[in-house]
Amino acid sequence: MSPDSDTLRVGIAQIAPVWLDRDATIDKVCTWIEGAARDGCELVAFGEALVPGYPFWLERTDGARFESPLQKALHAHYLDQAVDLERGDLHRVQEAAADHGVHVCVGTIERPADRGGHSVYCTLVQVNTEGRIAVAHRKLMPTYEERLAWATGDGHGLRTTPVGPFTVGALNCWENWMPLPRAALYAQGEDLHVATWPGNVRNTQDITRFIAREGRSYVLSACALMRADDIGEMLPFADVLRDASDDVMANGGSCIAAPDGNWLVEPVADAECLITATLHHGLVRRERQTFDPAGHYARPDVTRLIVDRRRQSTVEFTD
Repeated sequence: MSPDSDTLRVGIAQIAPVWLDRDATIDKVCTWIEGAARDGCELVAFGEALVPGYPFWLERTDGARFESPLQKALHAHYLDQAVDLERGDLHRVQEAAADHGVHVCVGTIERPADRGGHSVYCTLVQVNTEGRIAVAHRKLMPTYEERLAWATGDGHGLRTTPVGPFTVGALNCWENWMPLPRAALYAQGEDLHVATWPGNVRNTQDITRFIAREGRSYVLSACALMRADDIGEMLPFADVLRDASDDVMANGGSCIAAPDGNWLVEPVADAECLITATLHHGLVRRERQTFDPAGHYARPDVTRLIVDRRRQSTVEFTD
């Protein structure tokens, strides 16, 4: 991309994970990064919790059952397959991003040592074109049954990062409905918003255009797929999981909206595919003429937002 370019070619890799298999899913992600680069993409986004996968079993196998051997076995496997960023579990994704010059947004289940190493977080990771982790945002509030598997995150990842002529921010799934986190990203100049989802058209068909219209920004909603056939034989209680599952649990729904709220790509369902578009920053500037949520249409003398971006911990050591 030319340094003075006003455009950015973006892609959404709408794929299914190799469910609950971290390394195999990372292999697949790297393959799709390479494919997106061949298509000219300078940014590519993947679905929420893709590595190693969304906990679809919770609502289908009595996930709130206390002291359940099935739930304990699945949770133990989930922790085993989760991503440790400090250990370098995303190293191959970082290499692929650097080798192909692509900014990557990928949903992970993170098992961080800084919180003891035995809880997991829904962490949306952005890897820049140099292969560095630019942002690791832990989902602020897991949604409904997700709270049976995921811990609550913090504000450390409420940050934007430059990609070409754009300023990119990203949120996980239903936290995209939270007005104040959106406002925190708007205040940092966000004009390209990435919203990640486990998948389903019902999640993306309304909010994608709404955020685009509110923020006067481009919005990419990146979704995944999940089908009963994606449940591998080697998983704990594989037969139970398959019997309890719907044929399709996540049908995609990835889409792209422009800063005026119109569709560039309407929600795409039921297909593994690369969805692409070329974004023009001039359209952002045009739409900000009448409304800029953190600029000329803000009233900081009346309402202001305070954001704590410290990484939360249960202990502070003084040695």
